[in-house]
Amino acid sequence: MLLVSFPSSLSEPLMMALSNSSRRLLQPSFFLIGIPGLEESQHWIALPLCVLYLLALVGNVTIIFIIWTDSSLHHPMYLFLAMLSGIDLVLASSTAPKTLAVLLAHAHEIGYTVCLIQMFFIHAFSSMESGVLVAMALDRYVAICHPLHHSTILHPGLIGRIGMAVLVRGFLLLLPFPILLRRLVFCQTTVIGHAYCEHMAVVKLACSETTVNRAYGLAVALLVIGLDVLVIGISYALILQTVLNVPGGEARLKAFSTCGSHICVILVFYVPGIFSFLTHRFGHHVPHHVHVLLATLYLLVPPALNPLVYGVKTQQIRQRVLRVFYTKGWI
Repeated sequence: MLLVSFPSSLSEPLMMALSNSSRRLLQPSFFLIGIPGLEESQHWIALPLCVLYLLALVGNVTIIFIIWTDSSLHHPMYLFLAMLSGIDLVLASSTAPKTLAVLLAHAHEIGYTVCLIQMFFIHAFSSMESGVLVAMALDRYVAICHPLHHSTILHPGLIGRIGMAVLVRGFLLLLPFPILLRRLVFCQTTVIGHAYCEHMAVVKLACSETTVNRAYGLAVALLVIGLDVLVIGISYALILQTVLNVPGGEARLKAFSTCGSHICVILVFYVPGIFSFLTHRFGHHVPHHVHVLLATLYLLVPPALNPLVYGVKTQQIRQRVLRVFYTKGWI
């Protein structure tokens, strides 16, 4: 049973309501703890999270604006990057505002429907981000292994269909999450030991049968992560094989440099995500506040770092950002 401590600012009636475990609630309001065990220092934890969210907003809006307004960047790699930035904006905005409200303003309560909507958007757009990373890996494969046919293979129509497929996959795979949760009965304390509505954190509160919810959640995680990582791995294995057959060290270095940004983004997204998933499922001895911090950072660090990675490592993006600053007279 999860033990949580409540901040001293909670009123006695609210604490009594939270401790009432005799009610059977079909659609309860949930109470988000924030960072369990670190209630006294949550306002300090909120500061770096706020910085990450602001970086995500400014960076991704800048990337989308530059690609949208510069027709010379309407190529597959940059179009996929614009998709990634749009997804990152939704992902960060689905998490950060409520998390910061909990940590800074003690706005702990969240409605049942709002909780399900937040949970759906977080998991659906995480799946979409993984799908876009797969599409970017395929783009790098075509660009390096079939450079003469790159524009023919990845034409605008195909890019649009790939984007639609990523969107539809995310919605269809994660739509059962809120549907399955709506059939659960909550008859114990509706306190979520988390900073936002995470799927398993909500499932654990139900007193009805949750086998289907747990099995489907695990199946989706393994399918998305397993299949996407496999496709990315195969793409880069073929890229590596092609690059090693290229004569001349300079040509090989140039070929590898075109993949540098994407590899960094892959590591930023998958490594914390897989680590968070493993510690959540199997790290029973890891303190709960570490689970929550990892899960929260996993949703904010990639959206904040992705624009910086592409801004630093991609010359075209970097030049256009600097041009904007020069035009505005800020540099």
